Amino acid sequence: MALEPDGVLSVVANTKVYIHELVDIIGHNRARYVQHMTANWCPIARAERNQLCFGVWATVGSTGRWPEVVNMWELDGWDGLVANFEHETGGGRDQDPSLAEWWAVAASLRRGGVDRIVVPEPWTRSIEELTAAGVRGEVYAHELVTVPAGTSPRFLEAVREVAVPAHRELGAELIGAFRVTGVNDSEAVVIWALPGWPAWAALEQAWLADGGPLDAWRRRTRELGADWRRWAMVDAPLSPLRIGRQPDVSDRVPLEEVGP
Repeated sequence: MALEPDGVLSVVANTKVYIHELVDIIGHNRARYVQHMTANWCPIARAERNQLCFGVWATVGSTGRWPEVVNMWELDGWDGLVANFEHETGGGRDQDPSLAEWWAVAASLRRGGVDRIVVPEPWTRSIEELTAAGVRGEVYAHELVTVPAGTSPRFLEAVREVAVPAHRELGAELIGAFRVTGVNDSEAVVIWALPGWPAWAALEQAWLADGGPLDAWRRRTRELGADWRRWAMVDAPLSPLRIGRQPDVSDRVPLEEVGP
């Protein structure tokens, strides 16, 4: 199944697998980094690895770590992820030699980060479904959720049943709900699209107030023992949800022409 914009569940299940990245940027290089990541890397990833860009966002520093970029990559299931890793590490290497020049530039713009492999709930839409539906946000709310071991599936089912309709009252639309692998079913990622900063403020205020549209969801999260860190993000200029397509070679410009 996949969650349609009106909340109706279709019969197409999302079987993709995603790489979720939190990237630390060096100094004033965030604009150059996201240009390098989208225009310079995405066409290569699509051609060589069948890897699509799900999103590239800048964390709004007052709400989280700074300067930071959040990347998400969509692969064609576990087989697609395996092919991606085999391409990267074939012949006993730890890096694709064809990317040596790209990596050298990227290394001058970032200092490191943390990656996760995440799998979508079956009703989470793929990036092609989201862009075809015209989904986008002026602001995004990213939630990195921790729950008691073994309970992330229960939490994500509650997102579908309770959180999606509750957030819809505030103008928030679900971009994706993901189960994090490599941990004991104790972590999840949830991303919401918001139409603007007033909607973001309304969402934050709803969490602080008794009653209102998020009251039932807040009670459910406490019953489930869920906790999270939520921060605001904005699309990179060439993020697919902003431009309605995948970044392409035609989007490339010299990085020295990209402002800080």
